[in-house]
Amino acid sequence: MGKPTGFLEIERHDRGYEPREQRLKTWKEFVNPLAPAEVAQQAARCMDCGIPFCHQGCPVNNQIPDFNNLIYRDQWRDALETLESTNNFPEFTGRVCPAPCEASCTLNIQDNPVTIKTIECQIVDRGWEEGWIKSQMAPRGTGKRVAVVGSGPAGLACAQQLARAGHSPTVFEKSDRFGGLLRYGIPDFKMEKHLIDRRIRQMEDEGVIFRANFDVGVTVSVQRLLDDYDVLVMAGGAEAPRDLDIPERDLDGIHFAMEFLTQQNKRNAGDPENLAAPKGTLSAKGKHVVVIGGGDTGSDCIGTSNRHGAASVTQLEILPQPPARENKQLTWPDWPLKLRTSSSHEEGCERDFAVATKRAISKDGKITALECVRLEWVAGADGRMLMREVPGSTFELKADLVLLAMGFVGPQAAGLVHDSGVELDARSNVKADVLDYRTSAPNIFACGDMRRGQSLVVWAIREGRQCARAVDEYLMGTSKLPR
Repeated sequence: MGKPTGFLEIERHDRGYEPREQRLKTWKEFVNPLAPAEVAQQAARCMDCGIPFCHQGCPVNNQIPDFNNLIYRDQWRDALETLESTNNFPEFTGRVCPAPCEASCTLNIQDNPVTIKTIECQIVDRGWEEGWIKSQMAPRGTGKRVAVVGSGPAGLACAQQLARAGHSPTVFEKSDRFGGLLRYGIPDFKMEKHLIDRRIRQMEDEGVIFRANFDVGVTVSVQRLLDDYDVLVMAGGAEAPRDLDIPERDLDGIHFAMEFLTQQNKRNAGDPENLAAPKGTLSAKGKHVVVIGGGDTGSDCIGTSNRHGAASVTQLEILPQPPARENKQLTWPDWPLKLRTSSSHEEGCERDFAVATKRAISKDGKITALECVRLEWVAGADGRMLMREVPGSTFELKADLVLLAMGFVGPQAAGLVHDSGVELDARSNVKADVLDYRTSAPNIFACGDMRRGQSLVVWAIREGRQCARAVDEYLMGTSKLPR
């Protein structure tokens, strides 16, 4: 490595945030990038550790020690080339990825990993600023046409790789804009949407065709696409939300998180209110908001509610509070279970763990409170942990707006999945393996959350890339695309 003793001499220093009071007044990103010299210093902390466990943590197989070394040596353009060889969209992962690579970093044994996510983000951001990122045209076409259904990270990665292999992909999106949950699930304050638009323009230059407002399986049939295209790739994501089975679930004021987040992103995009909120405006302004679910989607609801001007925000999690620090001997280099506090949590939120919601309380048809009970988790006869209500622990929580952010149970069954007739696995995902990504239906492939279930953006990019290689090999007999 460039500086073998860097990790001994240089302390970890990551990107900072704009002050809370300032960032709550805007929907813009609020992360302050490091100066290039500071990025080089942080890259110098990358150890000559022998076995780069960060490779295990990164689903897209980023060559992390390599680009760290190049940044330390001030070879930014070479670092960008190394990064782009494995990741189609580093500006997405550099903003919204939870950085499993850092959890696997050897320095994380001492809770002091290299700032890999920051370095990755600043490499690609500088690449755009300097004009180094160019469209990559295929030298010749194959004459093969591929329909990619879904424009989330899996569909976009798959389509871009196919175009670079010389095929002619068309991306079909049921929404009015492209990006999937990148567009309408992730708030603008975490990732501004001009980043997606910029990549769409690049992909169009490379030969990808985009078609919005095409709900495959509803407005156009799967068979019609199979008649017109050599292959169809299902990359529609896992959009079926997990619901809350309680009395009075249908009260006014209880909504799925995506209804809430999508509306705000549409407003930020300039849509008039009747388009942003066709079923009625959802606003947290002046309300007591309860977010049920402790993951990233719940955190996004918290940040959005605080920007609306909520009176209070409370997040409930059914699982017990995780430890502040994991047991390294048991978990490293795997992704650890530990308490994670996001920037949205820091902006203002009460968090409560091991709580179950029993019923909704209403007045005049609108929710006013939730009846909850505390839980304890005990080992069953087979050793598995079981939840049990704590006697006498029932309490009420004031609530004017309840947002359900409890994850997703798989792809929507109606439409694309039903019309395609593909076989599903035991978890209601489209059944396909990670070797050839082929479904049970002829000429139909599947990748991303639609195949593997709810997951991370970085996993979707990996699956899209691998699926593209499988499609290329299926069409041409061999493939030079990387896995």
